[in-house]
Amino acid sequence: MTVEEFILAVKNAGITLTKHQIQQFEDYFDMLIATNEHVNLTAITEKNDVYLKHFYDSLTVSFYEQELQTGEKTLIDIGTGAGFPSLPLKIVFPQLKITMVDSLQKRINFLQEVVSALDLAGVEVIHGRAEDIGQNSNYRESFDYATARAVARTGVLAEYTLPFVKKGGKFIVMKGAAAQQELVDGKKALATLGGVLHDEFEFTLPNGDARYIQIVNKNKKTPKQYPRQAGTPSKKPIG
Repeated sequence: MTVEEFILAVKNAGITLTKHQIQQFEDYFDMLIATNEHVNLTAITEKNDVYLKHFYDSLTVSFYEQELQTGEKTLIDIGTGAGFPSLPLKIVFPQLKITMVDSLQKRINFLQEVVSALDLAGVEVIHGRAEDIGQNSNYRESFDYATARAVARTGVLAEYTLPFVKKGGKFIVMKGAAAQQELVDGKKALATLGGVLHDEFEFTLPNGDARYIQIVNKNKKTPKQYPRQAGTPSKKPIG
């Protein structure tokens, strides 16, 4: 996906990028590639692939959850890595307030550099593990949205994310072809943590890759014992 194809594809989804936003994506790409030479941020480095599999793919969240496009919603991105999906969403929807969490300090440093270089306001970058931060009263059950991309299976991911979502908020699941089976396997975890599947969207990226976005509503508070201590959710998934 060339830059021009990216701009057109986003426009076809109802979003017209400004020259400033297009330049922000270009600067983000340049910083990603430069930093990736000495910090492991992504295995995807070809420009057309980055624009398709990172930038465009991140924005698909807003195609199916359009409330993200309006108002000052809050979103926490767990295990954000190089900033996906939250930074592309922030570039396109500057009013969105994002919090990015990652456990590796080198990635945190990169994210802070990008936020500064792109002059993005309303962004918080946190170094730490979701299991620890999820028990912090400053963050627990305080976000409109939580999401994560390519971090863990849905049942485990739910324990990382749902504790951050306020009652009435949403956990957005971004997955590939295994999405539906992971959802079945994670059904008990979602219910235990206060979530219920609200909607599911199946689509393909322009290159034909299968994608699913599942919207999980938070309809009751997460029990206090979750998330469990660091490492436990992945070793002993709920259910």
